[in-house]
Amino acid sequence: MADSPALREAHNAMLPHVSTFYARIPLNAALWQRLKAFSETGAAKALAGIRQRFVNETVADFRQAGADFPEDKRARLEALQAELAQLTQKYSENVLDATNAWQLVVTDESRLAGLPAHAKAAARRSAEAKGLEGWRFTLHMPSQEPFMTYLEDGNLRRQMWEAAVAIGAREPHDNRELVRRILELRAEKAALLGRPHFADLVLERRMAKSGQHALEFLADLQRRAAPAFARECRELEEFKAERTGQPVGRLAPWELAYWSEKLRQARYDFDEEVLRPYFPMDRVIAGLFEIASRVFRLRITERPAGEVETWHPDVRFYDVHDGRDRHVGSFYADWYPRESKRGGAWMNYLITGGPLEDGKRLPHLGLICGNLTPPAADRPALLTHREVQTIFHEFGHLLHHLLGEVEIKSMNGVNVAWDFVELPSQILENWCWEREGLDLFARHFETGAPIPDDVFNKMIAARNFRSAAATMRQLAFATMDLRLHTHTAAFPAAKEMEAWVKSLIADCLVPTEPPSPTIVNRFTHVFADPVGYAAGYYSYKWAEVLDADAFTRFKREGIFNPVVGAAFVDHVLSRGNSDDPAELFQRFMGRAPELTALLVRSGLAA
Repeated sequence: MADSPALREAHNAMLPHVSTFYARIPLNAALWQRLKAFSETGAAKALAGIRQRFVNETVADFRQAGADFPEDKRARLEALQAELAQLTQKYSENVLDATNAWQLVVTDESRLAGLPAHAKAAARRSAEAKGLEGWRFTLHMPSQEPFMTYLEDGNLRRQMWEAAVAIGAREPHDNRELVRRILELRAEKAALLGRPHFADLVLERRMAKSGQHALEFLADLQRRAAPAFARECRELEEFKAERTGQPVGRLAPWELAYWSEKLRQARYDFDEEVLRPYFPMDRVIAGLFEIASRVFRLRITERPAGEVETWHPDVRFYDVHDGRDRHVGSFYADWYPRESKRGGAWMNYLITGGPLEDGKRLPHLGLICGNLTPPAADRPALLTHREVQTIFHEFGHLLHHLLGEVEIKSMNGVNVAWDFVELPSQILENWCWEREGLDLFARHFETGAPIPDDVFNKMIAARNFRSAAATMRQLAFATMDLRLHTHTAAFPAAKEMEAWVKSLIADCLVPTEPPSPTIVNRFTHVFADPVGYAAGYYSYKWAEVLDADAFTRFKREGIFNPVVGAAFVDHVLSRGNSDDPAELFQRFMGRAPELTALLVRSGLAA
């Protein structure tokens, strides 16, 4: 949420101590002997429900962390964990610093042809804030995305693309050696714990169970998407050739977003920017809360400014009450980018409350953050449809925390298998595509009019535009992640890393000239945390199967049906890690998950 030289120095000074403290808990021999001895008693075996699962999961946590090791191996694991914490923190800092270090200032307004008015105005304000003439662009997504999608000047797009793909690959922010060392340490950790590779170590207690099973899941999706992917690549090349009079050939990577948008507009007469006036931030938030009220019977109210201390004036604070008028939790929301703030969007939990033995309930506390389009001087923050989905997504994670009813805090909320954790977040995005859902908040910021029918119909028609390419992009990330963590022994020297990594995912990449590098040097999901999404990026696609399938029940019984909403709370949102995630899903749907709904929703069904 924040980064500054003083804060970074303090954080890095404490990081080794904090990492060592947590690493030592499962490696404490006396603690482990007591835990293991208790787990073998009749009293432990007589436990039921969440208490039995807690004992089983805790014993498994300790064993997976090396509790049975002799002293020398325990010491090595402690040191390894501390080094991983420092290296992944440095990786994250390099990505943030490289992102903030670059800017492009344009002083000739004619070179900004095609750029949406809101992006142009934001660039002007950015320049003014830095005391510069002209228009200032950065690598932060609210600046980069419209620039790469709409700007007609290909030379400027190339400059931004070259800067973006260089993040983490150049001094003084070069992550290549860090990637190699992080992978080595993870592989060593797996070997110490008797696993063939890090993926099997990470996944053995997740839904996928093994790296091989996760890879097979990705390969199945890739096989299903491959014909449409090849067709989409060919269509884009042919479209550009037709529009420019040039021979059909590979596009440059800085042309993909630009010509994709041109093709979308030509095919569907639909420009996503036309939606932006219908998504003012305040209305989107109010609509989200109304949907939460209708589906989950929640009442969400904002605290007055100044009543709660926040870390920035843009931050808002809310209280959440359920249908029984219980204060189930509160949260901070921080949506706009700052140079001192890391990129992306995320949810964190701060305090875990939940039920107490005396029947009372302590409220939870969490936060949701993003880097969305900020307000302008003369108008509110007007969001893209994708940014609206981001808000709904992070709010789904938040509900998983705030609605938790698990009496054991470490098993509450989002403390679940990582290939299950995205179900609550991704299912919330579905309401952003339903007319009934959109009509609650998608209103023109000046007139209050809803999205016109013809625009909505075009939006739905264009939903699966290049969906195979989007699918392949996610599969490339997920496959790269898994193969890096299953083939670490083959990892080459830093200077050969890019070519080797690319060879692992060649079939998933859009062919371009010149070829586009991978994101391995700026893949913060995988390398900015000792574990994080490492060997787990496939979870997004895995959870898409779950969310698409689960939403069919809402579609069938009513997207605002409070009975279905209550069932989702009872079986998923409130249950945390109190039971096997496959069992929780089955209780909600009455059956195991099926792939069909995702293929249909993505337009990839045979």
